[in-house]
Amino acid sequence: MFTALGVSEVGPVRKTNEDCFAVDEQLQLLVVADGMGGHLAGDVASNLAVDTITSFVRRSEEEGECSWPYGIDPELSFASNRLRTAIHLANRRVFRASEKHDDYTGMGTTVVCGLLAGRRLSVGHAGDSRLYILANGALTQLTTDDTWEATILAGGNRSLPSTARSMAHVLTNVLGAQETAIIHLREHDLLGGETILLCSDGLHNAVDDRELARLLAMDDPLADIGARLIDAALAGGGRDNVTAVIARYQGA
Repeated sequence: MFTALGVSEVGPVRKTNEDCFAVDEQLQLLVVADGMGGHLAGDVASNLAVDTITSFVRRSEEEGECSWPYGIDPELSFASNRLRTAIHLANRRVFRASEKHDDYTGMGTTVVCGLLAGRRLSVGHAGDSRLYILANGALTQLTTDDTWEATILAGGNRSLPSTARSMAHVLTNVLGAQETAIIHLREHDLLGGETILLCSDGLHNAVDDRELARLLAMDDPLADIGARLIDAALAGGGRDNVTAVIARYQGA
């Protein structure tokens, strides 16, 4: 139903890559996490989150096979409930790890996930890692950043006040910062022929949507497109870790 590939690059400044991703074509699961914190805490946080989400989605592949500690939301599909619980569990795991280890105090991670069931894509996220859909040449962002800038603009402002520009990219919501997390969930029906992109801010802060759309529209192997995305981020002045997961959906 779909083919997928992930690429990640440490970038020109950081010594470690605090991004983490998972691509599981059997589970039809895609995940990108961008960790933060002192020492190696960001790396720990993102890896804990991706591991926890992947593990729960695997355990919950069949209904009734595992416990649901955060209950079931009747307004969501089974796939979206799987993502909802998986992300909540990831938040709890990162939060508890930060409490137990002094070196990990204050660590956290963004996360964005896509889980396909039939032709319906369930999307879950927290933070500013994004999921895009390219369909019929048009690129659509399905997630909304949890940042000061996005919050202010969502309130009706057309631009960011000068006093807030230095805080534009400050995150307002991540996994692990609190015992409970705010998780955004939505569902999107695919028709076939779409390209899906999940990425950390190291990509979308350095490459604009027009260039992302141009690169994703290329009829080339995913490995080539992934390499071009990384190159574009570095050429665009990107100094952060850069991660992209790309998937092509052919149809159910």
